[in-house]
Formats: sequence, structure tokens, C-alpha cells
Amino acid sequence: MATGTITDNYQSIMCKLHYRNLNAPLNLPGLSQIFAERKSSSILGANSSRTDAGRFSYWASEPKEIFEFQTGQERPFEKLHRLLSKYELVNPATNHRAEYLAPKFIRRLPKGIFRGGWIGYFSYELARFIEHLPSTTLDDLEMPLIRLCLYDSVIAYDHTKKTYWLIALEMPGDTVSPEQKLTKLEQLVTQSQQINISLPALAKNTDLSTIRCNMSKVHYLRAFEKIKKYIYDGEVYQINFSRRFESEFNAEAIDLFHWQNKYNPSPYAAYIDADNFHIVSASPEMFITISDGIIQTKPIKGTRERFDENGRKQSQANTKNLNELLYSEKEQAELNMIIDLERNDVAKICVPGTRKVIQPRAIESYPTVFHAVATIAGQLRDEVTFCDILKAMFPGGSITGAPKIRSMEIIDETEPTARGVYTGSIGFIGLDGAACFNIAIRTIIIKGQKAYAQTGGGIVADSEAEAEWQETITKAKALLAGISSVVRRT
Repeated sequence: MATGTITDNYQSIMCKLHYRNLNAPLNLPGLSQIFAERKSSSILGANSSRTDAGRFSYWASEPKEIFEFQTGQERPFEKLHRLLSKYELVNPATNHRAEYLAPKFIRRLPKGIFRGGWIGYFSYELARFIEHLPSTTLDDLEMPLIRLCLYDSVIAYDHTKKTYWLIALEMPGDTVSPEQKLTKLEQLVTQSQQINISLPALAKNTDLSTIRCNMSKVHYLRAFEKIKKYIYDGEVYQINFSRRFESEFNAEAIDLFHWQNKYNPSPYAAYIDADNFHIVSASPEMFITISDGIIQTKPIKGTRERFDENGRKQSQANTKNLNELLYSEKEQAELNMIIDLERNDVAKICVPGTRKVIQPRAIESYPTVFHAVATIAGQLRDEVTFCDILKAMFPGGSITGAPKIRSMEIIDETEPTARGVYTGSIGFIGLDGAACFNIAIRTIIIKGQKAYAQTGGGIVADSEAEAEWQETITKAKALLAGISSVVRRT
């Protein structure tokens, strides 16, 4: 992937990579707690299921730079391109401390690991700058459309090799040396061993009657019928329709992150501290992963509830739900539509003949649900930039519908509030061009002592209104249970 060039009379800031391998006892919650107490922290993964998402969990804080693009501003992709071109890693051949010239006894950084750079999110509404779309939804949360933090110090944990990597960038104007940065990271790992996180028990029941929603059931059913008419008229094949839940929240955001990582661990989990709001994501879905010029996307289409198997009845129910998802013609058709959509998006940015479905439809199990997934990949063209990738693929097709543009128009027409981070993407962009972003589903926004969780599902020609309504509840239960469990009762 090309990094692009800057033409406004200045050169990219060159950064040198330094790192250290560390074998130490594992305490993921303890390390997350330490970073949550530091300024503008970002955490990716930090639970056991991260093994399924590129192996690595990451902790970073105290960014060198913060970039925000707000509603009402213009030219986001021009600004983003300049931002991502601002810093570069030194060519290893010219860096005597770089990994490729390191002594043989020093372990080299694994392939695909985040080597420092940007962590943050892209809001769903960024799509309005990619396509000409209406803008009638209420943006009541007023969050930035883009927020990215530049981190020069990162702790990575390799879940496959069971080892830590301490990563630091040497940057012009640094007041501390790279070795000091690495030593500080090692101290944080050591401190984490002394922290014991005590979590509240799983809330047995979540009273949905106490949870506010951005639409009534009457509104939902009317919108559902409108969507079905669009499908019958041949305007779309599928629409992802969602609703947002709102609850009081008087706890710490990191407590909810700990809770989700224990009771609902997800491979693309994320925690973002943006000062006046927090994001806690338990996403199971990958939007894109980029490594060595190869891009992958892994859409989810099809969900069934999964129960704790503490008895024969629960085991039988899980078998029934899994088989129902596996053999459902409706669910198969939904995923096939999105596979075709993603193949077309990938083709816009990849070398002809290289895009392929590397994993056809498969069922994956998570603590509270079963999901049907597929993986599409391709080799990026040399001249493609990260902004080109966003313009071609954002937002993910699994959470819009097909065809994508008309689907987003209908979403704007039928959903009353802006989605914000929900169904946008959270992840990292390394200075070496590597990237990994989730689809921000199963994601909670915490702002002003309120927690917001949004869930939806794909509506097709043979969808049933009551079943789709119930699916939004099934998906929301795990999120709302976490909120109910950690809030302080008065």
C-alpha cells in the first residue's frame, strides 16, 4: 500500500523503530486497568479470543498527536491523506537499530504486528463524504467523524507465542530516548502483575422496559414494511436496519470493558478513551486487515443465540440454533449477497485476478451467539493509499445492505438518529502501512453518564418483522447485561 506524498514544501517526519521482547506473567485486565488510568488510552483486544484476530492485543496511551474531523468540516480524505503521510518509518537499511540489522540473538518482530502509528475510529457517517447521501438523521451525540491518535509507545501481546513486545518510535524532538520509552513500558507490564480486577457477577435478567430506545415498536414495524416494499420493488436486495438503546451509566468505562472481555470476549474488542466520551466495543467482525500488500475482509451475516452449556437443555438448544443457522436458505442468501458486494469493493483497489473468497461460509461460535462468516482477500495495487481503500470499501457491506448506496439512503430514511461509531470501524494504521479495523458492532458509547448500544439485522424479501425485532433484542442482551452488571446501584 502506498503511503502517498506530501507536496506542500515539507518532508515526512522520519521515525526509527525500536523494540524489546519480554517474557512476563500474563495479566490482561491488570494491564488494561493501568492504561485506562493514563491519558487518551487505546486498547485493542486484551482478551483470550484475540488469537482469532491477528494474534496480537495492544495497549497505548499519551499520544504524540490527536487528529479529529468534526461534522461541518470539509475534505476529510484530503486531510486524512496528509495526516497519514506526515510520518514514516526509516528504511531499515539506513537504521542501524532496525530489526533487519539486529543481532541474530534478538528476536525479530512478528509479521503483521502494529509497529506504532495511529489508533482510532471512523464514524459510519463518514460515508456521506464518499457518496452523495441524504443527511436527515439527528446527530444527538455530536462525536467526531474521525478520531485518530498517534502513539510512539505500544505494548503488544502475542497470544500465539505467549510473549510481550515493547515497541517505541524514535522521533525528532523527543525529550526521552527510545530505551527510556521501552523501560517505561516494561515497568507498566511489571506493575500490572500486582493488580487484581474484581468484577460483578453476570446480571441474571435485564429489564428491557427500563431501557430507552430511539424508536418504538410501531415505528420499527412501519419502517420494516417500508423496507420490504423497497425490496419488492427491486430497489434493494437487503437492508441492515438497526435501533439504538439508551441506559443510565454511572460506572467507569474500563469496568464495562473488563466485564465484556470476561463474559463476552470478542476478537475485535476495543477500548477508546476520547476524554469526553468512551467507546467499549465487543465486536466479532473484521472490516479490513492489511499486511504485506494483502487486504482481507470478513463479513458476518447470520446470527443465532448461544447459551451457556451448563445442562442438557442448553446443549440441545445450541445444537438446534447452530443447525438452523447452518442450513437456513435465507441466511445463506444474505451472506452470498454481501460476499458479492465485498468482492466488487475489493476489486476496485486490487490487482486484477487476485481477489478471491479464501474462506466460504462458515459458522463461528461466540459466548452469546453463533455467526455465519466468510473471508474475501486480494493483493492491493502498488499505488493504492489507505484513503483509496476507505473510499472503495467503507462502510462495510454487511452493515449497510446491497446495493450499498441505495441501502444507505434507505437507512437514513428509516433510522431516526445518526449511527456515529456504530457500524463504523475501530482499529490501527501502522506507519509501515499495516492496518486492522473492526466493524463497530456490539459497541457501546458512553457519554454524559449515558450508555448507548445499537443493534440491527439484515432484512431481505422473506424476513419476518417479529423475528427481526427479536434479533435486535438477542444481540442487545449481552451489551445491556454488561451495563446492568457494572452500574452502581443507588
